[in-house]
Amino acid sequence: MGMVQNKVAVVTGGTRGIGYIIVRRFLEEGAKVALAGSRQETVDKALAKLAEEGFTDNVMGVCPDLTDADSVKAAFDQVVERFGRLDVLCNNAGISSRTALVDYTVEEFEGVMDINVIAPFVCSQAAARIMIEQGGHGAIINTSSMVGKHGQPSGSAYPTSKFAVNGLTLSLARELAKYDIRVNAVAPGITHTDMVDALPDTVIKPLIESIPLGRMGEPEDIANAFVFLASEQASYISGAVIPVDGLSRP
Repeated sequence: MGMVQNKVAVVTGGTRGIGYIIVRRFLEEGAKVALAGSRQETVDKALAKLAEEGFTDNVMGVCPDLTDADSVKAAFDQVVERFGRLDVLCNNAGISSRTALVDYTVEEFEGVMDINVIAPFVCSQAAARIMIEQGGHGAIINTSSMVGKHGQPSGSAYPTSKFAVNGLTLSLARELAKYDIRVNAVAPGITHTDMVDALPDTVIKPLIESIPLGRMGEPEDIANAFVFLASEQASYISGAVIPVDGLSRP
C-alpha cells in the first residue's frame, strides 16, 4: 500500500518540472491526483505523458485562474465531483525573477506576488472550505525556497514572495489545526531542472561545489518531501518549513 493510498490531491503547477514529478510520485504512492496548469494545452500534454507512463485512471487535469476565487472553486468542485473528496493541496505553481531593483516595474513585482502568494492563499481557502465541510482532516503543502530564509541578490520579488509563503504556512497551520488540517512547506535548494540544465558549466560547477552533500537536488527529492508531508507518517507535523537543499546556503 502506498504512502498516500486513496488520498485525493490537487497539485498546482503540475504540468512540468518539479510539479510534474510531484504528481507522478503521488500517483505511484496510490493517490488520486488533479494536476492544475495555466493552459489546457499544457495540461493535456502532461496527461498524455502520464498516460505513456501508465497513469490514466486516477488522474485528471484542470486549468483555473489560480488568483480568481470563483475559478479555483469551480475547478476544485470538479475534482470532488470526479474523486469524491479532497485530502491534499500542493501549492506548487510559481514564477521566479532575477530583475535588478533599479529596473523593476511595479507590474512585474505584482505578477510574481500574484502567482507565488495570492494563488496559494486563494487555493488554500478553497481547499480548506472543502476539507472542513468533509469533517476536517487534510494537508496543505506549499512550495517555499531556501531564498525564503536567506534572500537573493536580485529579483527581490521572488524571495519576498517566499518569505510570505512561509508566513502563510505558519499562520494557516495555527488557524486550521482545530480542523486537523496540517499546513507545511517544502523549501527546495538548487534543483536539477530544465532551467538549471540550460546554465553553462562555468555556472553549474561552482553551484554544486557550494553544496555540502556534493550534488544538486533532483525533482524526486522535492517530491518525496511532499509525499511524506501529505502522508499519515507526518500526522504530527504542522507549521514546518522543511529545507530540501543538501544544506546549500547562498
